[in-house]
Parts: sequence; C-alpha cells; structure tokens
Amino acid sequence: MRTIDLESILARITRTRLGVIGDFCLDVYWDVDLGRSEISVETKLPTRPVRGQRYSLGGAGNVANNLRAMGVEQVSVYGVTGHDPFGYQMRALMAALNLRADGLLEQAEAWVTHAYVKPIEDGREANRIDFGNCNQLDDATARRLLAKLEQDLPALDAVIINQQVVHGIHLSTVFQDGLKALIAAHPGKRFFLDSRDLSQLYTGSIRKLNAYEATKLVGGTFTPQDVISLDEAGRAGRKLAAAWGRPVFVTRGDRGCLVVDGDNLQAVPGLHLIGSIDPVGAGDSMLAGLAAAMAAGNAPFTAATFGNFVAGVTVQKLYQTGTATPDEIRAIGTAPDYIFQPEKAEDLRSARYYRDTEIEVAGETVPAGLAITHAIFDHDGTISVLREGWEKIMEPMMVKAILGPAYATADETTYHKVVNRVRTFIDSTTGVQTLVQMQGMVRLVAEFGFVPKAEILDEHGYKAIYNRALLELVRQRLGKFERGELTVDDFAIKGAVAFLTHLHERGVRLYLASGSDEGDVIAEAQALGYAHLFEGRIYGAVGDVAKEAKKIVMDRILNDVGAANVKRMAAFGDGPVEIREINKRGGLAVGIASDEVRRFGLNTTKRSRLIRAGADLVIPDFSQRTTLYTILGIN
Repeated sequence: MRTIDLESILARITRTRLGVIGDFCLDVYWDVDLGRSEISVETKLPTRPVRGQRYSLGGAGNVANNLRAMGVEQVSVYGVTGHDPFGYQMRALMAALNLRADGLLEQAEAWVTHAYVKPIEDGREANRIDFGNCNQLDDATARRLLAKLEQDLPALDAVIINQQVVHGIHLSTVFQDGLKALIAAHPGKRFFLDSRDLSQLYTGSIRKLNAYEATKLVGGTFTPQDVISLDEAGRAGRKLAAAWGRPVFVTRGDRGCLVVDGDNLQAVPGLHLIGSIDPVGAGDSMLAGLAAAMAAGNAPFTAATFGNFVAGVTVQKLYQTGTATPDEIRAIGTAPDYIFQPEKAEDLRSARYYRDTEIEVAGETVPAGLAITHAIFDHDGTISVLREGWEKIMEPMMVKAILGPAYATADETTYHKVVNRVRTFIDSTTGVQTLVQMQGMVRLVAEFGFVPKAEILDEHGYKAIYNRALLELVRQRLGKFERGELTVDDFAIKGAVAFLTHLHERGVRLYLASGSDEGDVIAEAQALGYAHLFEGRIYGAVGDVAKEAKKIVMDRILNDVGAANVKRMAAFGDGPVEIREINKRGGLAVGIASDEVRRFGLNTTKRSRLIRAGADLVIPDFSQRTTLYTILGIN
C-alpha cells in the first residue's frame, strides 16, 4: 500500500481557511429514563422523563466541527437558522468551537432550525423527532447569504457545499443560481460538493458521493441496499469525472473509496475496525478530511486516504456525531489495518490456484525469488486444534454477560440482537489477544445497558470466566492424548507438524506467536511434541494489551534480517492479525483457511477473512507442502 505523510498533512491543514455553506442541523440526544415515568394528570398517559440531554452539530455543522477538530486554522460557516431555542443552541456550540459564524443568518418566518431529536431508551435509539421539514428560504435571505460568502471568498482556501435535507437552503432557485454564478466566477477556487439530491447542479465543483448515488446518476438501477461492485462503481466514477471535468470521490462504505482524477482511477481501501460502529456522519467526516487535505495542497488520492482515516475515527464513536482529533487520526493512520480485495474475498468464483493445486494465489502474482529464512506461525487453528470451538465457548459467555439479569427474560428480538452483535464482534477480533477481546466485551456490556454500571467486570474478570471454560475443554482433550486414546495428528492441522519439521531441518528460524496466554501456548506445544522446533522462540500474551506478541516478534525479526531482506520473512496464520502485521512489513502472508473440525479442507469463512486481511497465499492445510516448499524457495 502507498503511504502518506500524515504529519505533513496535519501540520499544513493548521494553516488553511475553509468555508462551509449548506444545511446546518442540530443533533439532539435525550436520555429517557422510563424508570422515572409517571402518569400525567392531564392526559392519563405515561410520561417519558429525560434524565440528560446532549447537543451536537449535524449536517454542515458536523463538517465544520470536523474541520476544527482536526486543526483547520479558521472555519467560516454560511447557513440559516430559525428564531428558536435550537438556533440559539447551535450558535452556542459554534462559539465554543471558535467557528466564525457571522455568515449564519436567522430567518424568523417560514423557517425552523433543522434539529433531529433522538430519544435514547434502554441504550437504544427510539423514533426520531424532526424539526425543519417545512422550511422555505425567502429570496432576501438567499441573497444576503450569497453576498456574505462572496465577501469572504478571497480569504478562503476552499469552500465545502453541503446539501443535507430536501427543505433546506438549496430548495431556493435564487440560492442555486447565485451559488452557480459564484463558482463560475472563481474558477481557481476549490469548491467541494456533498449532496444527497443535487450532485449534478453545481458545475465546477469537486464531488464526493457514494456508490449508489454515483451509479444512479449514470443510469444504474441499484438500490441503496445493493452491493455495488468495484467495476460498476469505477465505471460510474469515470463517466462522472469525464462529464464534470473535476476529480470525483466515490465512497464505498467499508470497501473504501475510489478516486477518479482525469483518466486516473485509484482505490483507497477500507479500514478494518474492531467492535461496534455508527456510520452516521461518516460521509461528513470523510468530506472534511479530504477537503482540508486538498486545501493544504495534497493530491486527491492522498486527500482521500486522509479523509478515510478521519471517517474511521468517527464511526467508532457511538450515539454521537463524532469528530477526529489529530492524535486520533495518528492512532488509526500511522499503521492502518486495511481491508484488501473485498470483492475477491467474498466471491469464491474469483479464486486463482497455483498449478492445479489447492494453493490459492490471493495476491496479484506468486512471489518470485523467495528464499524464506524466518517463519512465524500462529498456533490455534494454524498448527493446533486443541482449542477448536473456542468461539462456541466465548459466544454464550458474552451473551450471558451482556444480558446479565435479563438473560432469562429478554424477548426473542433482543436476545438475537445481542447474539448477532457478539458473533460479528468475535469474527472481527479473531486472532487478537483474548484480553483485547474482553476489553471490547466490557464496552458491549456497558453499551447494551442491561448490567448496572457498578456490576460490570473489567477485562481481566471476564477473561477469567472465559478461560476457565476454555481450559477445561483443553484439559479434557490433552487427557485423551496422554492416555494414548488420540495422537498428535488428531490435534493438528493436516501436515502441519511435518511442515514445521522440514523447515526446521532446512535452517529456517521458526517462531510461534499467539494471542493466547504465553504459558498456555508453551505448555500445549510441549504436550503435543513440537515445542523444540521453535528453540525457545514461543511468544504469547503476557497480560499487557500494549505488548502484542505477533507485532513484537515481527519487529524483532525485521531488526534481525534487516529491511533489505524483509522478503525472506513469512507468516502463517488463520487470523487477520498475523496476516496484517506481516503485510505491513513487506513479508509473505500465508493464510491457513482450514476446517478445524476435520483438520483439513477449506473453510470459506476463514478464506474471506484472510484475503480481506491481505493474504498473499491461502491454503486449506499443509497437505501440499512439497509445492509450498517450492514457492517459499526451500530445498
């Protein structure tokens, strides 16, 4: 993957000045405590007491808020509010953010401040209450708004045009015509447009739109729920860029973003995010990031990559219209976890195999000239199946912990909602330290709200509960092995031990790196008889989430072999962590997508996960290891 100079971008945007004109909205969160409800004397109906209330800027306001949060020097806003309490609240928020708001006009008649009230009941958002759906911008207000923007335009590096609602400022033809004239009169000024309904309107602007919107504009018949392929999105982006004569950004959710600039089309991959996400406002964050980066002088692809990081931060902030600070952007963008080749990952028909084998070439080509000297192996699911079925232990344990006192009485809809969330979480965190998974579980317990805050355990407490059940399963299986009822082959992926032995005999330095506790990993490898092949180089979790065994081992190897010999490193694993980490360092990533019950054969779910993590090769097991030796350059 191409990298971007994150520090340079963050430094340069602090010297930019941007304007935002559009539909400024207020997001209102009311925390409803039904436990305090009483029957109204007047209506005889139960009340809905509000324990707390929160306000944040939405729509164009969210764009402006994001710009300030990431460090833009000056953000000027241009929009309209009503003469009402929500308008006052919006101005107060803007003042607190140091936004320049003298372009935020007030229209007393036929206009109500756009506000979206979101009652939160039992940790879930109830039916929304909307204000501003009947607004009409009068001509005098439209002209005043445009005059203010025109006055400020020479001092602005770029202008972001936001169209969020149907009954907003863009409904006025006077406003439309005036803004089009302003854009035409300033061809050297960058105008960015993000519009739900009017993407074709403002000629001369740089557009950001999603794949559904893009394909619809060129005659596509997709629905917003359809999966739109890379080819379809790219074809639409090319047509629109050619017609509009400006760069076009086509966002694709977790599949990233396409950047079309003239004849050049580039793909910014999506980000792998652990845990719950809230996509509300992600488009605003993306737009703010890419516009600020381009205003600071960066090329469209670099700007889109930066915007992708900004959106990646904000979608992880639940029940709020989130923003991203420079430190948060650094945290996600310094060593990003990308999603690779989602189309190939989710379509088995696209698989290409090496010389009539079961070895899938997931990367562009089979790596040439390899002579592997160092190899890192994950343990569970890659070599050993002693812990096969751990998900079946973790899932009910997490569901019980989340529902807490409501476990036996929760309705079916609620129960399945929790189960589905847990399954998604487990799938997205496979391969990370158990303690990291339990940190995520703590957040899930708090988010659902069934367990009183004082009774929520920390990650160590939940890990202890999980480990007791898992290690009991491991002990039972090892007991059968020790009694001679089963052999090592019954607890290992087919061909794994023979493969390890051959690599060891050929002088390849082997490392075992696991997300399980280090003592347990060592004990299990010793019990099954292959610990000696690693010559003491066995690493696992040590109770400190800051010390990720797989990352530490890979950094040690990289220091050992040197940057010039990085292609002599390989990592084998069935989880995304080891695949992503070796990918970042430039080594060979070999995904093990094995059916752990049979201990051989392809697991298509694992295949998808591993390709999305960046695997170069995917194998179902080690049965075709002779061919694998050839690919790895091992005699």
